[in-house]
Amino acid sequence: MLGAALLHAAWNALIKSGRDPLLDIALVALAGTVIALPLTLLVDAPAKAAWPYILATVIVHVGYYVAIAAAYRLGDLSHAYPIMRGVAPLIVALVSGFWFGERLSSGAWAGVLLICGGVLSLAFVGGSRSKATGNNPVSATLWALGCAAIIAVYTLIDGAGVRLAGGVERYIVWLWVFLGLPFGLGVLALKRGAFLAHARRHWWRGLAGTVLSGLSYGIALWAMTQAPVAIVAALRETSVIFAALIGAWLLKEGHLKERLAGAAAVLAGLIALKL
Repeated sequence: MLGAALLHAAWNALIKSGRDPLLDIALVALAGTVIALPLTLLVDAPAKAAWPYILATVIVHVGYYVAIAAAYRLGDLSHAYPIMRGVAPLIVALVSGFWFGERLSSGAWAGVLLICGGVLSLAFVGGSRSKATGNNPVSATLWALGCAAIIAVYTLIDGAGVRLAGGVERYIVWLWVFLGLPFGLGVLALKRGAFLAHARRHWWRGLAGTVLSGLSYGIALWAMTQAPVAIVAALRETSVIFAALIGAWLLKEGHLKERLAGAAAVLAGLIALKL
């Protein structure tokens, strides 16, 4: 899961580093379908019981793509990303007990709270001021909170669906065939000229983003069949530590030293989960 977290932070940094997050995410969405289609020849379709979950998560991901593109257009990676990833596992932890009947120990709750608290603290380093020209951090924060709620919803959906699919690889491959189609085709229809020009120049961003995000989420889905969904969701959000480092070093968003306290809280949470 730590490896998956690094991959997830990398693909988000890739999106944020570009000039148009909306077009980049559309590229990633459609590239996922292109890559997954040949794999369907090697992997059986999921069991019938899993298909309603695949349909539901495809619909929910349209909102996810819209929200993440807006959050990155309006705010820094190191502000928006921790809010998205810090709030979502709290929602998952609260709901998963009812959804899956999973009860977390006191140590697990301590770990989840420490990880989420450390993650959220990273969002407000330096006064949470966005560097996006012409925008303010309030809008970025609202979009990030909306994205967090959407992340929690699709995490719960996929946590249930992957357990019914008859094999993790069956759920992952077939999910990826359909996952980005509604959003990607919608952007293509609305911004055909801009999208095609962007794709010709930056096709590699779509390919790289798909590989990074696909591997990251595939590992997370496998982990959901091995451990409580709330624990997996919390561990996945350690990606924020990697995103904070990327934002400070590569994207020049600053405040590297101030992020150490949040990183220490996340580390303490990881230790608590393993006790």
